[in-house]
Amino acid sequence: MKKLYADVVVVAAGPSGLAAAITSAENGKKTIVFEKMNTAGGAANMGMGLLGIDTHVQKRTFDEITVEEALDIHMNYTHFRVDAELVQAYFSLSADTILWLEEMGVEFAGAYRYFRESAATWHIVKPENGVIGPRAASSMIKAMTNRATDLGVDIYYETPATDLIFEDNRVCGVTAISAAGEKIEAHCKAVCVCTGGFGNNPEMIKEEFGLIQGQDFFSIQVPGVDGDGLRMMWKVGAQKYGLNVEVIQMVTLPEELRTLSIAMFQPNLLINQLGDRFMNEEYMNNGTFLGNAIGLQPGRYAYVLFDGGIIRHYKRNGVDCVSLVHPDSRLDGFDSAAEQALKAGEDAFFVADTVEELAEKLGINCEKLEDTLEEYNDMCACGVDSKFFKKSKYLRPITGKGKYYAGKLYLGAYGTLGGVRINKRCEVLDSEHKSIPGLYSAGTDANTIYGDSYNFMLPGNTMGFAVNSGRLAGFAMSDYIDSLDE
Repeated sequence: MKKLYADVVVVAAGPSGLAAAITSAENGKKTIVFEKMNTAGGAANMGMGLLGIDTHVQKRTFDEITVEEALDIHMNYTHFRVDAELVQAYFSLSADTILWLEEMGVEFAGAYRYFRESAATWHIVKPENGVIGPRAASSMIKAMTNRATDLGVDIYYETPATDLIFEDNRVCGVTAISAAGEKIEAHCKAVCVCTGGFGNNPEMIKEEFGLIQGQDFFSIQVPGVDGDGLRMMWKVGAQKYGLNVEVIQMVTLPEELRTLSIAMFQPNLLINQLGDRFMNEEYMNNGTFLGNAIGLQPGRYAYVLFDGGIIRHYKRNGVDCVSLVHPDSRLDGFDSAAEQALKAGEDAFFVADTVEELAEKLGINCEKLEDTLEEYNDMCACGVDSKFFKKSKYLRPITGKGKYYAGKLYLGAYGTLGGVRINKRCEVLDSEHKSIPGLYSAGTDANTIYGDSYNFMLPGNTMGFAVNSGRLAGFAMSDYIDSLDE
């Protein structure tokens, strides 16, 4: 067995793990990181940016939001079912974190809203190709990895941690296995676990949430995110707490049929398998709201209905709703994409000439579907949604002019959230709310600050919490180690 010695051991090199490692090293602590995969970053490599509050980037475009304002928004959104001290510590540090990243060479394209109603807190990393979109944050991960290496942090890739070393009622190390199969025992004074949840573990998702991956739930699966760190922490007495998923709507169509997905994300008639309308569709642009609503429907899916007339309107005038994740404003290539989907036998997109044919393809009672469409079209004719009060500008009748279309939306998620309880210093707590000496956690494993619903009103929250909680853990571990040495 190979033995290593350090002040700090960090488990996983995602944004939270890198932040914890860099901060520890900046405070003079010898730091080791064990990373399961062959590269750093994890899910952040697919992301775009992180939350910042009261930053100089926001001030340049007059999009200031204070910590006081953001905390009020967040605590009201979560109905105060989260740790306000932890949220306050995270928000208060976030502006300095943007500067900290810039000192490493990270550039930000600006501070953006996710959609119109949200705040401009999403500090999107300036992408290497100049196009804002998914994977923009990968350059931030490169800069953080380089910074960690420059500070002397030893990162062991393809070396998954297997257990925490727990002696004399404190965590004092980690066991791991190298890519060559060599067992490693790393002794230290503090450990920070940052393994990103368990979004890639269907068995664990089913056990914890009763959801079946690929059937009634479609989580974005990031290789290596299997719940290893949570199981290690639970094993040494960490409080099991705050398990949730970061819900969104999900479409199972391939990327080359993206224009169909954009059409499906517009605020037209939403129905469930029973043929019932179930929400005000103008809130579809908030993935949390739509995902929550879909999750309550039979089978945890829904259909969005529209017709050729609506498509022609979008082609001519642009779509109703865009976001930075779905920025397409027009439906270029819709007809060819629809034809391609039908030829491929895609089961998430349907075309019909009549209501009867549509009802048959969706497996919905035809009379019920006709009644729902008639009620909806009457409201469109009046310009008043007397059921859910959708704004009149989104009330477009569905008459089948130029065919009926239906898209299937599933319950999805960016990944899981939470699993252990931490305090504002990112110390992991046991069942009696006492900190477990030497054990810290940051990022998704400890992200319990949303209650029952992820807060898209302050976008960039998941990555923002990851980087800032990693820094908070790094500061706290350094203080803890200094106290041991006194």
